[in-house]
Amino acid sequence: MAASLTDTQRLTDHAGRPRVVVTGTGVISPVGNNTKDFWDALVQGRHGIGRIDKALYPGVRVNTAAEVKGFEPMDFMDRKEARRTDRYCQFAIAAAKEAIEMSGIDFSSMDPFDTGSIIGSGVGGLGTLQDQFEELLVRGGPDRISPLFIPMMISNIAAGKISMMYGIKGANYCVTTACASGTHAIGEAFHKIKLGYLKAAVAGGAEAPITRIALAGFANMKALNMTDDPDLASLPFDVRRGGFVIAEGAGILVLETMENAVNRGAEILAEIAGYGATADAYHITSPDPEGKGAGMAMKLAMREGNVRPEEIGYINAHGTGTPLNDKYETLAIKFAMEGSAASVSVSSTKSVTGHLLGAAGGVESVATIMAIRKGLIPPTVGLNEPDPECDLDYTPHTARAKTINAALSNSLGFGGQNGTLLFRKAGM
Repeated sequence: MAASLTDTQRLTDHAGRPRVVVTGTGVISPVGNNTKDFWDALVQGRHGIGRIDKALYPGVRVNTAAEVKGFEPMDFMDRKEARRTDRYCQFAIAAAKEAIEMSGIDFSSMDPFDTGSIIGSGVGGLGTLQDQFEELLVRGGPDRISPLFIPMMISNIAAGKISMMYGIKGANYCVTTACASGTHAIGEAFHKIKLGYLKAAVAGGAEAPITRIALAGFANMKALNMTDDPDLASLPFDVRRGGFVIAEGAGILVLETMENAVNRGAEILAEIAGYGATADAYHITSPDPEGKGAGMAMKLAMREGNVRPEEIGYINAHGTGTPLNDKYETLAIKFAMEGSAASVSVSSTKSVTGHLLGAAGGVESVATIMAIRKGLIPPTVGLNEPDPECDLDYTPHTARAKTINAALSNSLGFGGQNGTLLFRKAGM
């Protein structure tokens, strides 16, 4: 349904600033390479975790990962460009293409300096970095290093390439805040639009970290689940959980002012109404054991959106399946939701997708928007033995029908960096 002043009611928020809406979504994920397939897998509880080919990663002790399947970069760029582009950037370009086509936005009709490209990534072109180190140290020395190594590897190149493809000349940068990167990128784009610096932006996260060095590094810090059974690998909020499952992909949104969307007759998928960003200031990898840092990010997002805790119908939790995260995020939700914590529906879609690191916030924002649009809470699959310390409603096993007027999406990153986005149903 196209937007109109009747169903959107007003173009500014309670503080008189432009309302910001989502008009397009794009996904590349372990369970689908477009929004529809991704959403169908979430609500059906079909996870995308499998055993890795150990021959590709000699010596690593990890057995499972959530890999993107059936992705063909030449569907989105020519062969020459594909050879010059890291996998994480290919994912970003593909997801951005879907989001922009869904939105129907024509950037060429806008002042290019009113448009932005803000794409987060935790590690950028890690596959390229590993390949080139092997060229340096194993296969021939410095002269073997590609002249394209640096532009392929750097984390900001996805934002840059998207800007070049669509003539986007406003704010153009990468947010790198570990697993909160995608959420922070969307939040920063939201604020750029809300404060009048931009009228539209492409924002989200992309990651392709399934490499020998990353598998070894995360395994050695005991962050990954070491099981060889894909069905038991990602178990958020379950007492049996033993770490996260590394995943890859991208999640991208098109954001624009309500006024811009209404004027061009766009379909509004949801409104983004609030953003909270905080620090734990506690530990490089462990969350704050009181949960107040993450909880305050949720409070700030609700405060900005003028939404009370009892109005939140759903929280897409960070929910990694690591012993500390799930326990402390539960405390954070209780701190933020106050007396409404027991009644809010929560789930971790990482139980289906694995953990996409810097892309997680982008992909999970799409999941949250779809939950609002479809009136369905995606489930936390595999939650058969709930941890007594994780005692909220985590929507185990199956999706649940529910009218959702407002929802939160959480991302928590190494370094104690927390981010929360508040989405509202279109037309409210």
